[in-house]
Amino acid sequence: MNAPESFQTARLLLRKPALTDAEAIFRRYSSDPEVTRYLSWNTHQSIENTRAFIAWSDSEWERWPAGPYLAFALDSRPEPLLGSTGLAFQTPTRAITGYAFAQDAWGQGFATEALRGMVELAGLTGVERLEATCHENHKPSAHVLEKCGFQHETDLCDSFFFPNRAGGARAPVLSYFLNLQRPLAR
Repeated sequence: MNAPESFQTARLLLRKPALTDAEAIFRRYSSDPEVTRYLSWNTHQSIENTRAFIAWSDSEWERWPAGPYLAFALDSRPEPLLGSTGLAFQTPTRAITGYAFAQDAWGQGFATEALRGMVELAGLTGVERLEATCHENHKPSAHVLEKCGFQHETDLCDSFFFPNRAGGARAPVLSYFLNLQRPLAR
């Protein structure tokens, strides 16, 4: 089943990115070195990097039942775009999720709310195993994953490249998963 291109949680509108969002994405979070320091994708150096992300997003949506989502506040903030989340499918039943939020959205429960939305959406699209990883030093992200029911699976030593860390080094990550398999009918 394909996911909707937009849906709401209690405080968020989650929707597929559009080319018209490029400037806001770049300004709000993708060009911010503090936001991207623990992420596996490069900090955007130009609006062209952000447009390339949107083109990649479009291709993911064409290939799979869902893809990246932008997270917008439903309240009347001067900056409604808060960040992004989504599903990156590995197979029809296995996907990876994550999130990135602008600094002024940190500590307000938006990442938890967006992640819970992705868990629900993953189940609706037939995902049986939802995975996530985070840098071993990014404790707030690990906490969000655990609050949403993800189980710590293993520590993966030096297996992920973090281009925005000093020297762009490989670093250990914490690997998490959530089993969404439905029980067999009796």
